[in-house]
Formats: sequence, C-alpha cells, structure tokens
Amino acid sequence: MTLFFKFNFNLLCQKILDEVLTDQGINYKVIAFGEIEVLEKLSKQRQQELQQALEAYHIEVVENQKSILVQKIKDTIIDMVFNEDTTVNVKSSVYLADALGHSYGYLSNLFSEVTYTSIEHFIILQKIEHAKQLIIKEDLSLTEIAFRLNYSSVAHLSTQFKNTTGITPSAFQRIIAKRREFNQNNN
Repeated sequence: MTLFFKFNFNLLCQKILDEVLTDQGINYKVIAFGEIEVLEKLSKQRQQELQQALEAYHIEVVENQKSILVQKIKDTIIDMVFNEDTTVNVKSSVYLADALGHSYGYLSNLFSEVTYTSIEHFIILQKIEHAKQLIIKEDLSLTEIAFRLNYSSVAHLSTQFKNTTGITPSAFQRIIAKRREFNQNNN
C-alpha cells in the first residue's frame, strides 16, 4: 500500500527545532523562519551537542555571515512559493528586497557568489517542486496551479516544468494517475 502525505515545510521545521531545543533544555525565542535567538549563553560543549542533535534531521547551524544571508534568501523564497497565505502579487525581486532589507542586486550577486546559481533559477526550482506536490496531492487543474504559483499562463508553467523535469506537467499528471490506479488495483 502506498500512502501520500501533505505537509508544510515551515511547520515541520519549526516542530523539529522545537523538539530538539526543548530536549536539549535550551531557552530560545523564534525570530523568523530558520532564525532562533538563544536566550542563554551556550558552552562549546552544549553547542556541539545541539549541532549533533540537529544533524540527525540534516539541519545545521549556519555561522558565516554570507551563508546566513543566503540561507535567509532561500528561506524567504521557499516561504514565498510554498506558503498559501502569502500570495505574492509583486515581482520576486521586490519581495526579496523588501523582506530582507537589501537591494535585489546585492542579494542576487551574493546568492550567485555563494551557490553558483541564480536566485531566478532557485525560484523556478521551488515553483516546479511545489507544482509537482500540487499535482500529486491536490485535485487542481494546470490552470489553477499556474495561477496559484503566479505564472502568467499555463504555457509558461509548462515550459519551465519541462525544462526542469524533462517532461510536461500533463505527462507528470498521467504518470501520477497511473501510479494511483496501479496502487489501488494492487491493494
């Protein structure tokens, strides 16, 4: 039997961080997604114990200032793309500049310098990943998915989807439908 799951990345990460920090007995305050203020001084040993506990979930503490800002850029993009409550009707460049308090040019150059890819490419990857999840978990048309992901048209979504995955979203929908049918017939 195959089960399909729907989950919220932000809530999942917050829950994991809450559990690990509570288990470690660390007093903290959530500032933003991926950003926590520790309300006490941690010894080197406690910092290492925390890092080891987080490694089990593939979460790491970022210490380099450039890496911290790049992670904030990624977190902001993921929130912008995946969060149903924040339907963004402005350009992503304006959204990122406003959210992070830096010019888009600076953010773009820094992101490219650290990750060797562009912010635009990262946004496309996140949008296509979200589109795949919507196709798998929701009963939405491609028009509804394109609208939800702020594409100008289904053709634009389809082009980016095919360029990223190698198949069209319609073909992906057929594959998922056949997989569901196969699983239902075998269970």
